[in-house]
Amino acid sequence: MKESHVDPVEALLARPTLPSPEVRAALRQAEGLTQLEVATALGVTRVAFHRWETGQAEPRTRSRNAYLDLLQRLAKKHPQIGLEGNSA
Repeated sequence: MKESHVDPVEALLARPTLPSPEVRAALRQAEGLTQLEVATALGVTRVAFHRWETGQAEPRTRSRNAYLDLLQRLAKKHPQIGLEGNSA
């Protein structure tokens, strides 16, 4: 039986990217959410969330997945913003 092995570099390259900081902020603001509301929902401090939103820091895997899910849902509600400008 052959064990499935994923190249760690490939795994990093395949992970979904967050949109640009400008799009992150625009999606949150379009929904009328504050940084504190989103930070609380994601279980982080407002300062940590601010750093993610401005691109000064990257969330860890669990938080990143939850944040990306939120952004994707907001993009569906606000298609005029979309997820263009992916980065990080």
